[in-house]
Amino acid sequence: MEIRKVQVTGGSSFVITLPKEWAEKQQVKKNDPLGLVTQPDGTLLVTRDLSETPAQRSKTFDVTAINDPTFLFRLLIGCYIAGYTSIAITSKHRLPASIRMVVREFTQMTIGPEVVEETDSSVLLKDLLNPAEMPFENTIKRMYVIVKNMYMDALTVLESGNGALAHDVIARDNDVDRLHWLVARQTNIILKNASLARKMGVSPSSVVNTYIISRIIERIGDHAVRYVEQAQKIPPGSLGPELSDAVRKAAAHSLSIFDRSIVSFFKADIRESHANIEQVEVLERLCQDITSHSMDHPPGVAVPLRYIAESIRRAGEYAGDISENVINVLVEDRI
Repeated sequence: MEIRKVQVTGGSSFVITLPKEWAEKQQVKKNDPLGLVTQPDGTLLVTRDLSETPAQRSKTFDVTAINDPTFLFRLLIGCYIAGYTSIAITSKHRLPASIRMVVREFTQMTIGPEVVEETDSSVLLKDLLNPAEMPFENTIKRMYVIVKNMYMDALTVLESGNGALAHDVIARDNDVDRLHWLVARQTNIILKNASLARKMGVSPSSVVNTYIISRIIERIGDHAVRYVEQAQKIPPGSLGPELSDAVRKAAAHSLSIFDRSIVSFFKADIRESHANIEQVEVLERLCQDITSHSMDHPPGVAVPLRYIAESIRRAGEYAGDISENVINVLVEDRI
């Protein structure tokens, strides 16, 4: 850290000199305007960027030597989350159909990137979404609604054996993934652009916290998929009234913990978060009841049922993690 003393001129103006090395590197000249941004932690940011627009970042992939489409897809997702606004896929030869399929899948699985140019040997993607137009609060609420309905429909699949509904639940997990990737992308962009954080009315610390919540919801969605996959293995009506009631009771309690965790997150309610965490132990007992009752059924029913109980329990535990995160964030200001 370089220490510089503050001087006072004219009796009211506080002045501090800029480091020469930094000024020369930024090509700062006499009378050049500089932006001063006060950060939430009290520090002062000095910048040459007066437009307050996110930096345009470009990445190029030469896929001539990439033979694994899955590898390319993961590279594209990595670029998207890192905040690149322009991605070029090029080749020394004609792009194979498998590569074009990956590019199409990528644009369908993400929010913002679109193909703006395409030739026989190249594809150019550009992000058309303004990060400020997608508030974090709206994204988290939408993820919550999707995942909650996935769990409710998974229970319907278990009771009715509706295969079409099961496939729909699994497909909805893609929507949760793409929203989570959007939160991850916005988090990276904001951490690199303090002016965007101010424009969106968020602090870098709150953005990181929101990303953690998004990640937890995405994990809960994964367990909804496991739930419905196991539910398809159980013939409808084979559980019996007592076991069916036990599953409904555990699933309802798990969803209740999820509901309360999201409400306490948006209301910043530290006491409600604490009360919600206490309900996880109750859920564990309810899930244990399902496991105990499954012992009276053949392996074809008992085994997938145990996996279902595990997914219900894990979903509730993850929801409890959301409440724990709320307490960790609020404890500094509220207690």
